[in-house]
Amino acid sequence: MDRPKNYFHLHMISDSTGETLITVGRAAAAQFTGTRALEHVYPLIRTQKQLDPILDTIDGAPGIVLFTVVDPDISERIKERCREMNIPSVSVLDPVLALFQSYLGTPSKHRVGAQHSLNAEYFRRMEALNFTMEHDDGQLPANIEDADIILVGISRTSKTPTSIYLANRGYKTANIPIVYNVPLPEVLNAAEHPLIVGLVATVDRISQVRRNRVLGATQGFTGEDYIDRVAIAEELKYARNLCARNNWPTIDVTRRSIEETAAAILGLGVKPQ
Repeated sequence: MDRPKNYFHLHMISDSTGETLITVGRAAAAQFTGTRALEHVYPLIRTQKQLDPILDTIDGAPGIVLFTVVDPDISERIKERCREMNIPSVSVLDPVLALFQSYLGTPSKHRVGAQHSLNAEYFRRMEALNFTMEHDDGQLPANIEDADIILVGISRTSKTPTSIYLANRGYKTANIPIVYNVPLPEVLNAAEHPLIVGLVATVDRISQVRRNRVLGATQGFTGEDYIDRVAIAEELKYARNLCARNNWPTIDVTRRSIEETAAAILGLGVKPQ
């Protein structure tokens, strides 16, 4: 049996932004260890003239072809050329659309980029993302009451990436660092609307992440106190006690992905604005 390659070409052709393909392609590629996908993304492909040079490029770097194209002629052209080149290809949305059509008893409208319509939900997510970026790492605490969620925690507990993920789900999320023996902003104690959640992790996890941070820092920065395990243990104890005094729930992010952490936060219940 041939040994698997340590890389492969992943070609993604879309008549829209390509976001759907990228998500599906990366999710599938992540299931195969020991190999790495070299991504080639071709967005906004809506004519035969645009498509032909892309197919020539694929012929020179064969791999897997994923595509989402609603125009049946262009879709068929991709399938035909891939068969000629003996390259595997999949129209990612076809089996899903067929299932919907069978169940609903009505054909799809074949609208390009229909999932990205500028509806109220889209603008709500953009507003949440703007709010979250403006309130990262303790910025602009004065209007913290407008947040849906406030994350608190010591350095390197994934506050910022979790906040951004929640914002993409439409939740205005602020995050405030807990610094040992430094009082939190007074407005946090007075906040009534937001769900306030403390993020914690094990000493080992914090130490490892901080050590990697130091290795990539400016030359001459040692950060000895920053990565000291005893100091980290004290920080975590201080953070846990602070959350307990304020009746703020805590979530251990040590073995959780950002998505899992966000799901756990939303499971606590978020008050609607």
